[in-house]
Amino acid sequence: MKLKIAVLPGDGIGPEVTEQAIKALNAIALEFDHTFTYKHAPVGAIAIDETGNPLPEKTLDVCEATDAILFGAIGDPKYDNNPDAKVRPEQGLLRLRKSLGLYANIRPVKAYETLLDKSPLKKHIIEGTDISIYRELTGGIYFGEKYLSEDGNTASDLCLYTKPEIERIAHLAFKAAGSRKNKVTLVDKANVLESSRLWRKVVTEVAVNYPKVTLDFLFVDNAAMQMILNPKQFDVILTENMFGDIISDEASVIGGSIGLLASASVGDKFAMFEPIHGSYPQAKGKGIANPIASILSAAMLLDHFELFEEADLIRKAVEKALILNITTPDLNADHNVSTSKVGDFIADYISNPNDSNLNFTNIHLGQSTII
Repeated sequence: MKLKIAVLPGDGIGPEVTEQAIKALNAIALEFDHTFTYKHAPVGAIAIDETGNPLPEKTLDVCEATDAILFGAIGDPKYDNNPDAKVRPEQGLLRLRKSLGLYANIRPVKAYETLLDKSPLKKHIIEGTDISIYRELTGGIYFGEKYLSEDGNTASDLCLYTKPEIERIAHLAFKAAGSRKNKVTLVDKANVLESSRLWRKVVTEVAVNYPKVTLDFLFVDNAAMQMILNPKQFDVILTENMFGDIISDEASVIGGSIGLLASASVGDKFAMFEPIHGSYPQAKGKGIANPIASILSAAMLLDHFELFEEADLIRKAVEKALILNITTPDLNADHNVSTSKVGDFIADYISNPNDSNLNFTNIHLGQSTII
């Protein structure tokens, strides 16, 4: 298969972790005789510095001319710490999602057996957790009309949803549940919010088309609590934009590090793949950022094009890296390896899966991992 991939590394650790995802994709291309070509483009704070625009038109053009987008991370302290900034890196990501119609964000959450002790939650609580979160991505409060009074003392953000916006992601969630454990949990705040009551009405109507899938409802505050008390109860979680943002970040503690969580943002025509973590500017250039979420995002990219064997091989390489403790400081403070060497190991495992123990030794000797 030939794929043209737009690469938007972004800010902070984005370029470092994205580089490791590309290593994995290149190894897959070599082993399976695919051709992946890459076109880099700026987004976020770096794009503001270069052009004054967090999403330059040339970057959007690149995305529209490629088959998929590999995204890093955006954000910079000079904007985070300045509430008066009129142009912000996050505006670029929001506009990208809206412009490309990326209305569904899919975030897998898995408790890896080898990392159960890394989570702050008790082992027996998280063991066996396997959740897929479907977050609506182009509507709701993030995109609603915003108001600030002239005196700066009154502000509002409109949370607006339409029936078609809810229907299209609901169908995706139910289809996904049909190939998993046949359970969808809608997370909302229908006891207070009119928009949530619309979600319940529409999702209940969509559920009729999927008789084998059970539909449950949870208020978002209870869902946040249940995520910690009993995450194994969930299969597919369906929710609106802001609730999904919060719930999925909370879910990162289950795996022991936010550096493990990948995501796909898909629409009817375009698709983007990115780790859920931020730009982590404190770690920039230090080689300590966990690249696994970005690498797993590359696996989701392969899934999107039905290259399931290839995606599975990336996931097996990640599992092997975790088993051998070839991980960054967030998961292995005593004997960690660098961001780049984690990427090297995973790429080499794809090419040489039977030599993984030798590779592990080579990495710690600082040698090449190409056997």
